[in-house]
Amino acid sequence: QVQVVESGGGLVQAGGSLRLSCAVSGSGFNIHTMAWYRQAAGKQRELVAQITSSAGTYYADSVKGRFTISRDNAENTAYLQMNNLKPDDASVYHCNVEIQVVTLKYTIWGQGTQVTVSS
Repeated sequence: QVQVVESGGGLVQAGGSLRLSCAVSGSGFNIHTMAWYRQAAGKQRELVAQITSSAGTYYADSVKGRFTISRDNAENTAYLQMNNLKPDDASVYHCNVEIQVVTLKYTIWGQGTQVTVSS
């Protein structure tokens, strides 16, 4: 069974940094795109950043220049380095992973990790 677990969230002051991790466990699969989404209370879920299996990246305009997404394919883990955090970045951050098992592709969500930014 494939599972996705996020970690690294917490409380940080505005201007501070956090590094989120998204670890995929299990066997018999290939990982394609890994992405970070966030959803604050009362707001729609938004795509923050994603990285493809060939290391192509995308960032939302609101985080460009402050966040960096990366992945370690040997460890089946993606990271989101968040610098110069702002109160508007406070949210639950979810990892979404595109998995392929033989010819079947599907996505899996993690449970989320809370990021709180104090002003």
